[in-house]
Amino acid sequence: MTVLSATHVTKKYGSHTAVDDVSFSLPEGKCIALIGPNGAGKTTILRMLSGLLSPTNGDVRLDNIVNHVDYRKFIGYLPQYPVFYNWMTGREFLIYSGQLSLLSKVEATKAADEMLKKVGIEEAKNKRISGYSGGMKQRLGLAQALIHQPKVLILDEPVSSLDPLGRRDVLTLMKELKESMTILFSTHILSDADAISDEMLLLHKGKLIESGTMQELREKYQTDVIELDFQGIQDLQQYEKRIRNIPFVTEVKVNQNSLAVIADDLTLLRKILLEKAGQEDWPLIGFSLNKAEMEDIFMKVVKQ
Repeated sequence: MTVLSATHVTKKYGSHTAVDDVSFSLPEGKCIALIGPNGAGKTTILRMLSGLLSPTNGDVRLDNIVNHVDYRKFIGYLPQYPVFYNWMTGREFLIYSGQLSLLSKVEATKAADEMLKKVGIEEAKNKRISGYSGGMKQRLGLAQALIHQPKVLILDEPVSSLDPLGRRDVLTLMKELKESMTILFSTHILSDADAISDEMLLLHKGKLIESGTMQELREKYQTDVIELDFQGIQDLQQYEKRIRNIPFVTEVKVNQNSLAVIADDLTLLRKILLEKAGQEDWPLIGFSLNKAEMEDIFMKVVKQ
């Protein structure tokens, strides 16, 4: 079931097109990553989906409600740089946010205490926000986005300001949250998208250039590789040439002491390379099948 969709959405600022005819839908209970470099249009898309920005063309629908303020109550939104009332405590801010989301004072207070615990800043609940670190503010912003139990959670670079431990905690929380809501988050940290998302939307220069699951993208762009590590400093060109002569090999990358090989049939390639290495006594110290990283796939899509 589709929860939120964008249809032929375009956003222009004068002569500049920030988002160019983008269409996609978010299925219920999934975690979707919106991937792209800085300036690709990710934040603009998220603001339009959140109802904070109107598209120049196209429309956004949530459960068949089109471009209307009424659907905002079903959405939780965390901007990349959230703004707070620094004179408030974290708990006061969440109670205030809950009441803005039409919760009663009692409901907002209960939800605030639950969210503070969920995002890991319960011990700082009575501390003024002015004394919070950047990571604590990011966690508080996430709690604010969750306070009214939204149907769709939209997060703009949610872990960009967190330390490694904080990143892990928030990513783990996002995995848990997708059991009860749909999540769309933007990131330029491709390993994060690979780790937790069910599907990915690849954005480049305002255009949606590809979408799908990680497995679908791997299969489509065939970016799993066999890596051969050679002992010491070798003349790798002789081995590169032999490997390129194998009919179904599509690419061979030469690194300092290794070769990365891509082929249409990696299972058969593995068998042939092991036979050649044994028969010709190649000075190998490593032989491995490496799954493609999201960065490799993104770069390949952009080049095409």
